[in-house]
Amino acid sequence: MAKTTVNRTMRVFKYLMGIWTAIAVYTLFSFLNGPSGMSAYNYLLAERDRQLENVKNLGNINEDLERTRFNLQYDQDTLMVHARLMGYGQADERYVRIVGLGNMKNDPVTAGNVYVTSNPEFISDKSIKIGALFAGLLVFVFIFMLEIIESKSR
Repeated sequence: MAKTTVNRTMRVFKYLMGIWTAIAVYTLFSFLNGPSGMSAYNYLLAERDRQLENVKNLGNINEDLERTRFNLQYDQDTLMVHARLMGYGQADERYVRIVGLGNMKNDPVTAGNVYVTSNPEFISDKSIKIGALFAGLLVFVFIFMLEIIESKSR
């Protein structure tokens, strides 16, 4: 009687290996490549670093523009230079070309670049569940086939 109970219990545990395999595969793939897994987390960390770099660049551009605005607001010479670069001048002014300074171009001022983030790439939860179910069924069928081969060899 005790041997039959042990055999039945061992047979049930062998078939539970399929369920355990499915749970292990689902857990592993969800942890590594799922929607909130490690690969998505690492991608979001990299995106955060890119965003911080973009904010730093925007801060540098803002400092330059603030400096230019301050100079234009309080320094009359700078204001006159910028006005002449844009083609404005006083009625009685004569323009003198100074050799050796090169062409002074009025560079367009940019307010920064638009940075668009993309969604992290991951395996959908539905795909992970289907893969885990398939792995569990595969182990279950494998154990079942071994059971059939073992029973025929007796």
